[in-house]
Amino acid sequence: MDISRRDTLGIIGATAGVALTGSALSMGSRAQNSDNQQLPKPNRPEPVPLSKPVTTIVCGYGGRGGLYGYYATQMPDTWQVVGVAEPISYRRLGAIDRHKLSDENVFLHFKDVFKRPKFADTVTIGLPDRLHYEAAMMALDAGYDLLLEKPIAQNYQQVKDLADKAKRLGRIVAVCHVLRYAPYFVQLKAVIESGMIGEVVSIQHMEPIHHLHFSHSYVRGPWHVERDSTPSLLAKSCHDLDIIHWYMNRPCTKISSHGGLKKFTKANKPEGAPRQCLDGCPAADTCIYHAGKVYVEKKMWSTHHIVTTDRSDEGILLQLRQGDYGRCVYQHNNDVCDHQIVMMEFEGGATATFNMEACTSYGGRRTRVMGTKGDVVGDENILDVYLFDKQQSIRWDVNAQGQDLSGHGGGDQRLVVDFCQAVSKGDDSDLATRISESLASHEMGYAAEDSRKRGGQVQVLRR
Repeated sequence: MDISRRDTLGIIGATAGVALTGSALSMGSRAQNSDNQQLPKPNRPEPVPLSKPVTTIVCGYGGRGGLYGYYATQMPDTWQVVGVAEPISYRRLGAIDRHKLSDENVFLHFKDVFKRPKFADTVTIGLPDRLHYEAAMMALDAGYDLLLEKPIAQNYQQVKDLADKAKRLGRIVAVCHVLRYAPYFVQLKAVIESGMIGEVVSIQHMEPIHHLHFSHSYVRGPWHVERDSTPSLLAKSCHDLDIIHWYMNRPCTKISSHGGLKKFTKANKPEGAPRQCLDGCPAADTCIYHAGKVYVEKKMWSTHHIVTTDRSDEGILLQLRQGDYGRCVYQHNNDVCDHQIVMMEFEGGATATFNMEACTSYGGRRTRVMGTKGDVVGDENILDVYLFDKQQSIRWDVNAQGQDLSGHGGGDQRLVVDFCQAVSKGDDSDLATRISESLASHEMGYAAEDSRKRGGQVQVLRR
């Protein structure tokens, strides 16, 4: 059985997270923990029952589009899939079977959806990054509200064009910045908003991607070439820039960045290694990234991105012999960064740093927020809040809250619920991830990339 990304990162995080974060040690050295004092509760409106489910057409029924489709089976009174556009046959057939779709609502290409008069409330866009802009613009013109997978588009001008069109047409566009709905990140936002640690002075945030995850998605996978997708800072970490901006709650005024591609390059190729791992690589027994080992022999990573109707080990091996997922990670055409640091200054003088790191043995974001009255240390499971005046620490564990934490820490399904509430009411004012909220972090991301390509030159953001 394949080990999913969530399972893998969960196992790694459980064994390595606290030690690498240092939260337990740092808090223990400052004061005795106080587990009985509650943190401020997040202030989010509770969803109300809908008079009828919100209907959607899923364009791109892969990992993300298929997940949003799956939620329709879990909450049929809220969310219903009535159409699909998907060129890969077994994914398309899976959607037809799961949602009992009629033939006239099934398409191979997303453009064909918009040749029909509008037949749903919304369109869900789970297409490759390079197609987001075109599909979203067509959907807006056709009268649909949108659930749009991140990143929004391949450059900031496209992002702004989409936001402007949505505003002009009065459409609701929810960008899938799902961390804004994950209970851990929502609780940290509540701590900051309450003022209990005072005014935010600085934030340090890191996304450890895990070396196998990076090799799968950003060396072999759909996001390994910038021109075909987006820079890894946007493809992987626009979540993180969005969270930093959300916590700061003020404009970013200056940004700079350094980074590059260090590990997954030809310079690190084992001697005598062939282009395809299964073509007799002499390093097969020692290379952790050997495709046969990763996907079949030890099943170290999921194979859902590998396109084949034969999902058996033999079918996967056949694809590995000729496709991108079987190619040596040191001899690919990947060009996106495997490490990057971003430095930010915000209105009022607060600062933040962000590290995206592929060369890690663990996953789970690490965050430190320094305020004028206290600070917070978190590792995506535990928050340790320290109050200077009381010399007291408060520990909060998201796993002890009795909440569903599947799908980006519980964020995926909660986003869909909130999107349905907004569409049903025709009002996105309570939607945490409306496109107008995502403009700032996308601008930050593309400005950071400009800075990196200019040797770290400071970019001034004017909005």
